[in-house]
This record gives sequence, structure tokens and C-alpha cells, in this order.
Amino acid sequence: MSIRRLPPSLVNQIAAGEVVERPASVVKELLENALDAGATRISVAIAGGGIESIEVADDGCGIAAAELPLAVAAHATSKIGEAADLERISTLGFRGEALASIASVSECSIRSRRREDAAASSLAAHGGAIGEVRPDAGPAGTLVSIRHLFLNTPARRKFLKSPVAETSRIAELVRTMALARPDVAFRFEIDGKVALECPATASPEVRLAAVLGEEVAASLIALEPVAGAVRVWGFVGRPAQAKGSSRSQRLYLNGRAIHDRLILHAVREGYRGLMPGDRHPVVALFIEIDPAEVDVNVHPAKTEVRFRSPEAVHAAVRRAIKAALASVDLTPSIEVESAEPAAGFAGGRAASRRDPEAPWRLRSGGGGGGSGPGLFAGTARSGGGPKGFDFAALATRLATDATEPASSIAASAVEGLEASRSVIQVGGAFLVSEDDEGLVVVDQHALHERLSFESLRERITAGPLESQRLLVPVVRSVPEATVEAIEEAAPLLRRLGFEVELAGDRRLALLAAPTLLASRGVDAADFVVELLGRWIEQGPIPDEAAALEPVLAMMACKASVRAGDRLNAAEMSGLFARALEVERASNCPHGRPTTLRIPWSDLRRRFGRSS
Repeated sequence: MSIRRLPPSLVNQIAAGEVVERPASVVKELLENALDAGATRISVAIAGGGIESIEVADDGCGIAAAELPLAVAAHATSKIGEAADLERISTLGFRGEALASIASVSECSIRSRRREDAAASSLAAHGGAIGEVRPDAGPAGTLVSIRHLFLNTPARRKFLKSPVAETSRIAELVRTMALARPDVAFRFEIDGKVALECPATASPEVRLAAVLGEEVAASLIALEPVAGAVRVWGFVGRPAQAKGSSRSQRLYLNGRAIHDRLILHAVREGYRGLMPGDRHPVVALFIEIDPAEVDVNVHPAKTEVRFRSPEAVHAAVRRAIKAALASVDLTPSIEVESAEPAAGFAGGRAASRRDPEAPWRLRSGGGGGGSGPGLFAGTARSGGGPKGFDFAALATRLATDATEPASSIAASAVEGLEASRSVIQVGGAFLVSEDDEGLVVVDQHALHERLSFESLRERITAGPLESQRLLVPVVRSVPEATVEAIEEAAPLLRRLGFEVELAGDRRLALLAAPTLLASRGVDAADFVVELLGRWIEQGPIPDEAAALEPVLAMMACKASVRAGDRLNAAEMSGLFARALEVERASNCPHGRPTTLRIPWSDLRRRFGRSS
């Protein structure tokens, strides 16, 4: 078969396959063009999920009549002029492919007028065939109308979802773009009905409430911007608000909506220890960086980027999120769903219609907008948030009773819990007490795990963990992939106090192990094999501190007290006293809560009491 040059119409259709994946792709490209044109008002209207029609109107700078044919020509753009411009891209679009690709697979019309022009001009294109420029009437700005998307590529239409599903994608895109530019007014219509209208505002908080809803916006935590090469600001949700998918995570780089695995990993690291690994926090994160430090030309849809210094970006995002979360009270409360109160009592018999199976649910601490440092906060770190549980007083009382047997402590606590604010151990796993706001239940393993984790993190910053050599090396057979990972993970293993070497074909020999694991009877060889397995699965992490945290969490879990371990008063006192000295004591390193509170008001409602 001979080689031949493809006709321009086919070239554009091939390009459209990369740029125009579905109706939402068309809306994205047109919105980016409008923003690049300096628009202050943008209107989007769709019908039939965007398959029937899409209209995007803006009040931007407009297009000169003589340049309208170039607007739908392949690789024609006003945004770059030479190769050096690709090194510092500051516009959302720059390739000159969008309109040409869209026009090649639809009926497309463009009406535009510059502010200095007396009249508008229009141009129509049908399946790639470009018509003539004609005079028209219209306001300053540009209106792009798309009809019958994929009219000449019916195979692509078959891969589209239902109009309802495609509408949902477009709506999510418009909300995402509207969040990025609160200074621009957005209007979105679906089949003739207004679905979103956001006036321009100087306040990101106002736009956040308009797009996400006032209730969600009010519960988010603002990130304090920190000056530097990488500037990070925005809003993050509390761990209790985390979702089952990542659709509520919006990332912006220099105003561009992106989906970047490095930043998503940094977000997860910022939340590490505050929620389970299968949950996804709600975030609207804005990153500002010198355009020369990032390459946005690595994906046809421009949603993926490449950083010159990924470590710096990762660290900046992680630090910003951790700082924001550390500034608020994250202790969850157990809230009783609305249960019908008791109607009264007669003859000692309850006359209520309460539902004994009424569900319980968790709510984030601090009443949604708290700013306190959390339940385990001492006076030295007290903030403006809700009053936390007074562990200082409790630790002091327990210290004075350190010589009492655990059973005696429990008995005295049961007899006068409200008056003495003592603590009891129940179920061999939980410590129960009270504060001014309600009944407090502490998971002894989760709390000890957090304390062990913080202690390990503090110790490892000063140097490798304490280690002891084994009298006889412990040998384990491991997969080939694990053998290859030993050399890469060697620096990390040494910092943790392990000494490991190869002992023949696919055999690992453990020569030394951290004293911490030995003191708790943990099998150090099995721990190393598990650690290397996770290293292979997750791969190296750019930020060294972030790489250490999951490993230290593993060690803390292995070395902590377990459910079923009986604690005496001195041990309980030690736990609470140490909890005062660490941040994030409200959650274990894996994200489970260490402490739950049942508010007095919910208990009263549950029992049908009015006071």
C-alpha cells in the first residue's frame, strides 16, 4: 500500500478524537477560549446532554472578521507565536486545535464582535466545510453554537452515555470552572432552565457557597496562603465529610483545572491519619507557580501536567493541608438521629413511642465551624474553638490513684462518674469518662497507636531508631520483586533500625531490628517483608517525610496496646498525659477516631428528657 497524505478534513477528525471526547470536552474548550479572551460574563446553554446543541456566549475581546476563518483552521492561535512561548504558557488554551476539531464533527457557527467594531460578523462550518464570513448583529464578545455533535462520526455517538449522564458531566465541568474564576459571572442553562447562576464576586467564599451550597461551604476549612515558589490556598473539608469517590476533589494550577496524581497523593498525605484509606476528602485547592516551572503540554485535554520540581509542589500541598487541619477541632461526636421524645411517664411505666433502633451517626467535632485545636488540647495550645475534654485534670487525678487496683478505680468511677470525672475501662478496649459536653469514649489501642506514631516521628528526625543485633539472623523466602526492592529501600530500612541483606536466591536475612518492635513481641522479619511488599505496590514517594509516615504508622500499630489488654490507673493516666503533648490525638495514624463524644443533649433526647 502506497503512502499518501491525509486530507485536512480527516486530519481534523483524527485530532477531534483526542480533543473532543464527549460534549463536556466541547464545553471545556469553549469555556477556556472565553476566559482567555478576558470575559467577565459567560453563559452556557445545552440541550439533549450537549449532543443536540451547545451554546457558549462571552463578553470577551472578540475576533476580527478577517480572522474568523483562521479561528476554525487547524493549529491557528493568537496565544503563542514561537517555540519559546511553550516554556511559559499562561493561557488555558494554546494549541489552536479546539475550534477546528469541533467544527470538523458538528454544525458550528461563530458570531463575534470586537468592542472597536461597528458590527459583528459570523461564520458557519458544517462537518469541516467552512463557509463565508457574513455581517451580523450582536453585542461585543463571541457566541459559539454547536449543533448535532458527531454528525459525521456516528460510531463515536454510540460510545456516549445517556443525555442525563452527559448533562451531569457538563454540569460538573461548569461548576469546576466557575470555582476557578469567582471574578467571572457564570450562567448555565439545561434544556431552557437555569441550573446555575453565579454573579461575579471578589470573594472565593461567596463563589464556593454558590457552587457547592452554603451548608457544604460553611463547613470547609480555609487554607492560609504561604508565600514562596509554590503558593497554595483554597478550602479543605473535614475528615468526617470525606466521600467514597474523588469527584469532590477540585485541583487548579494557575487557574487551570487539572487531575494530577502527584497533587492527589500530597492531598492524601495531608489527611494521613485522619480518615480511612478508602475515603476521599473534599478539597478545592489552588496552586500558583511560575509557568516556566510546569509543562502543561503533556496531554491532549491539558488535564495532566509535569512539574520541574515535583518534590517542592508535593511538600507545599501537604504542609498547607496539615496546617489547616491542625487548626480546628476534628473530634467526632456520635449524634442520635431524630428520635421521638417520650410523651411522659405514668406509674413508673414509660409512655413513650421512642424507637430503640434509631440510628446513630458521626458528625465532625467543633459544630462544623469550630476552630479549636481538638479534644486532646492542653491550655498551652488552646484556641478559639469549643472547649475540649479536660484530660489534664483527669491525668492528675489518675496519677494520685496510681496505687489503686484497676477494679477499684472502675468501681469508684461507676458510683460517681459525673462528680469525680473518673475513667473506667470497658470491654477490655475502651476508656469511658465525661466532659462538660457529653460522654467520652476512648479507643485505647487507637490512642496509644497515635502516641506511639508521634513518638516515632519525633525520634526518627534525630537519627535512626534504636536497634539491636540478633544473635541468629532470621531468614525469610521472598518473591523476586521483593529482592529487587531491598536495595532501593535500604536507606529507609536503616533509618528505621533494620539491617537486612540477601542470603542466597530469593532469601532475605534480618540481622538487626528496632528495639521497639522487640519489646512488643513483634516478628520483625515478617514486618520487613510486609514493608517491602507495600514499597513495591505504592512505589517511591517524592517527599521523604511523607514516605516515612505510612511505615511509622505500621510500626506504631504493631507496638501499641491491644483490645483486651487490661490497663491500671497509672497506665490510663500515662495515656491521657501524653495525649496532651501531641497534635491530631483525635485520630489514629490510619484515620480511625481515637475518641468519640456522645453529647448530653443527644442522650437527653434519646431518653425522652427535656432537661
